[in-house]
Amino acid sequence: MNYILFDSFRRSSLLPLTYIRPVADIRIGILTIREKWEKYLEAETSTLTEDYLGEKYPIREEDDNVMINGSICPNPTLVKKIQALKNNEVLVKDESIIAMRVEKTDLENTDEDNIQGVNVIETDNDFLKIDHTWEIFSKNDRALREDFMLLTKNRKSKKLSSSNRVMGDMVFVEEGAKVEGVSINSTTGPVYIGRDAEIMEGSMIRGPFALCNNAIVKMSAKIYGATTIGPYSKVGGEISNSVIFGYSNKVHDGFMGNSVIGEWCNLGADTNTSNLKNNYESVKLWDFPDQTFVDTGEQFCGLIMGDHSKCGINTMFNTGTVVGINVNVFGSGYQRNFIPSFTWGGTSGFRTFDIKKAIQVAKIVFARRGLDFDETEINILNALFNMTLDNRESKIYI
Repeated sequence: MNYILFDSFRRSSLLPLTYIRPVADIRIGILTIREKWEKYLEAETSTLTEDYLGEKYPIREEDDNVMINGSICPNPTLVKKIQALKNNEVLVKDESIIAMRVEKTDLENTDEDNIQGVNVIETDNDFLKIDHTWEIFSKNDRALREDFMLLTKNRKSKKLSSSNRVMGDMVFVEEGAKVEGVSINSTTGPVYIGRDAEIMEGSMIRGPFALCNNAIVKMSAKIYGATTIGPYSKVGGEISNSVIFGYSNKVHDGFMGNSVIGEWCNLGADTNTSNLKNNYESVKLWDFPDQTFVDTGEQFCGLIMGDHSKCGINTMFNTGTVVGINVNVFGSGYQRNFIPSFTWGGTSGFRTFDIKKAIQVAKIVFARRGLDFDETEINILNALFNMTLDNRESKIYI
């Protein structure tokens, strides 16, 4: 059976985090949604996504295909129901498509909003689904616990040394991880420390928490759950209920709470994010489909930052701030609540970040990690530079 993870119509509500990736490659819990499905299915998946991402995430079509909604996280019951689907059957819940099984000849004609000639199967199975950016951190607690059970079942953790203080018995340490002189509290949730990751001395970790492979927690960091630090990221200071996708840095002191940070981002020393309004009202966040601020229903909501964005030292982000991709923020005072992609500046105003310079910076950043920012990546940035022009020309951020 050939499995294809497709972007639903909710994809635009997950911008700017889905500008350079399909929905299925969002990290929530320990793994990305794709990684979860591939573990459960014991099979590789391909992707049906936007045309400009097709070169990096090509679709693989076969005679028999099962298409799965990339915003849905798997569980054992859901996987069984999907694997039991027959040709031209679609699995739905509350009018939301979970999965469908189609032949190759029907694949190009499949429309999520207008599916005809199929047998609809309703399910009341409970599962985790991501429709909005803020749900990545608000649902991270559940996702972390589910991933922890998936990854550690019938496995034995590497033993921690006596230099650490451990509370609870829900700690799993992969091979190659370095943990010395650390306080870990897993009575509030599981703690997962990935392969070749490191937590430096003096740090305090409170679960649920995941440190993915090759990531680093700097000395004396204070981290509250539910927090995920993605692969090859480096963090320090104080972090609460946040998700960093990977390859990003918040190395120094400063507070970040109820936030989501994409890949290849860097937060300067003493950057702080406000996650609670002074009047305790629910936080509004910029919504790309509606081009306005919408009520999240969350009392705590900090920063949503797209890939390749950076901020200078002492940057202050307002409660409920959305930063696009390839943004460079600097200067004193609270920043605007919405900063469009490919811009450069601060409270005094922004100008366009030249696409050639943005590509040059990306090449340097990739090279520091031993990676090549190739033509495929360049083509994606060029496409996005043109796609995000309207936001830059809007007077909303001038």
